[in-house]
Amino acid sequence: MGPTMTAKTHKIAVLPGDGIGPEVVEATLTVLNAVQKVTDVKLDMLKGEAGFDVISKYGTNLPPKTVEMIKKTDACLKGPMTTPEEPGSPRSVAVTLRSMFDLYANMRPARTLPNVPSLKPNIDMVVVRENTEDLYVGKEFEVAPGIGIAIKINTTRASERIAKFAFDLAMKRRKKLAFVHKANILKLTDGIFKQAVLNIANQYPGVEVEDIHVDAATMQFIRRPESFDVVVATNLYGDILTDEAAALVGGLGVAAGGNIGDHYGMFEPAGGSAPKYTGQNKVNPVAMIEASRMMLDFLGEREAAAKVEKATMKVLEVGKVLTFDLGGTAKTSDMGSAIAQKILDPR
Repeated sequence: MGPTMTAKTHKIAVLPGDGIGPEVVEATLTVLNAVQKVTDVKLDMLKGEAGFDVISKYGTNLPPKTVEMIKKTDACLKGPMTTPEEPGSPRSVAVTLRSMFDLYANMRPARTLPNVPSLKPNIDMVVVRENTEDLYVGKEFEVAPGIGIAIKINTTRASERIAKFAFDLAMKRRKKLAFVHKANILKLTDGIFKQAVLNIANQYPGVEVEDIHVDAATMQFIRRPESFDVVVATNLYGDILTDEAAALVGGLGVAAGGNIGDHYGMFEPAGGSAPKYTGQNKVNPVAMIEASRMMLDFLGEREAAAKVEKATMKVLEVGKVLTFDLGGTAKTSDMGSAIAQKILDPR
């Protein structure tokens, strides 16, 4: 697509969520409003109810009218939500949206940020996790009292699809890809994933490929995190590795994730809804703002995404406006305003 004279308006579903969700989402909307003032990006924000707090009202954490609204949008910005853990309770909103829109790729960047504690000064990786199968299909049975069995499903189709996504990403970055599995033990299921990655690797001769077992990967993330660029893994290993990667670069307060399919993307902070901080306006909104940056990138608005990134880095670097987790006293809203201000006036 060439440049057009009129800016396209992107319809965005905004789900403020539970706990600290509404506060970090508010700070993020301040940032997105600033972006619209200095670029030709137009965002039409549609707010929807979802999460733990609406279960008592609707009997579900994702009411049908919210689903209808989401279907009319180009991307979803989802605040943190509490998921009930009792058997038989609704599954998480994120998981429901992933399956509804076939958001097969979970993308979690982890990189060293200014003034944020990091294991090494130059970490910059993206973990790409397969989002639709593996043990997360949640098919479990008790075959006899006290004997449980879970079904792990790995298919060539889903594995090749996630591999292709990861290789495409590696081409845009430093052309390095590590794939993580345990095919030495799970010869059939993880073997399918491993073979699928190798099949796709043939189409990307320019990418350097590293084959690594999941136990070794968890250790190498600590020993040489700066050597990783794109890491691709099955659902369960990817889930574990993404949180480990976040811990290397300052924790879940700054980590965000994108759930991406061929036609839709849902973006969220990696951390939970932190109910104990609800309404205190004190938690770090950077993860949520980072989620919005990933969303702009997904929508093809590279310039706008770059502005959000630059402004966030600058505010962290200057270090005057930092929330308590970063050793400062700023409020959630202060940090959102400071980043928005830097977008409007980058000096």
